[in-house]
Amino acid sequence: MIEASFFKKGGLFTGFVSKGHSLSAPSGKNIVCAFVSSACLMAANTVTDVLLLKADAYAESGYLRLDIKEDPSPAQDILKGLLLHLSALQKDHPEDITVKISEVQ
Repeated sequence: MIEASFFKKGGLFTGFVSKGHSLSAPSGKNIVCAFVSSACLMAANTVTDVLLLKADAYAESGYLRLDIKEDPSPAQDILKGLLLHLSALQKDHPEDITVKISEVQ
């Protein structure tokens, strides 16, 4: 199961973490994992390399984390778009992905 968690502080998204694997198909043929990985990488790369926001980003197999370290305002549309995309995947594949939003201090 893939777990995607979005973090909010003061009404603004500050980052996300996606971890786990969908078990709906063998590795290399799993479209749900590919969808999630591609979307998360695009969001993280856009925040760090296009918007040039200071952020901690880390990725390895089955795990991607983005934590914006400055004003996250410029990244809101990107993170909301990722949330929308992953929420739609959750509706289509509820056995493979869960999405949640958490308030952080």
